[in-house]
Amino acid sequence: MGKKHIATTSGEDTIKEKESVDTALKKEVKVKSIDRVSEARVYVSSSYNNTIVTLTNAKGEVLVSKSAGAVGFKGAKKATSFAASRVAEAIVNVCKKLGVERVEVFIRGVGAGRESAVRILVNQGLNVVSIKDVTPIPHNGIRPKKVRRV
Repeated sequence: MGKKHIATTSGEDTIKEKESVDTALKKEVKVKSIDRVSEARVYVSSSYNNTIVTLTNAKGEVLVSKSAGAVGFKGAKKATSFAASRVAEAIVNVCKKLGVERVEVFIRGVGAGRESAVRILVNQGLNVVSIKDVTPIPHNGIRPKKVRRV
């Protein structure tokens, strides 16, 4: 076996990373439509590697989409629930700019950011009307591989 390399992060590195995430959150968000939207939908797609939150109007037309990578997280930190909560905060800021009052939440996936994203949406003052889990579930799926004979 080879030598084990232990990666150590100094306090300066963590401070720099936190500052980059904060500056990404404070960036001015460009929204496609300037019209005030009273009702909207929020789609939370949470995988093992990333969390993507999309804000659409009632028809399903995308207004803005954010991911953990777009907010400023890199590598394995994108998969954390903290990153998902930061993404949800960014979406809440956009909702407040657009004047969104009521929100329907649709959750898809099995990642760590499911609950934390919804929790932030509720705690930041959005009126969440309904929460639905739309994770695709296979009904029997594909045919399994044949049994291996040795």
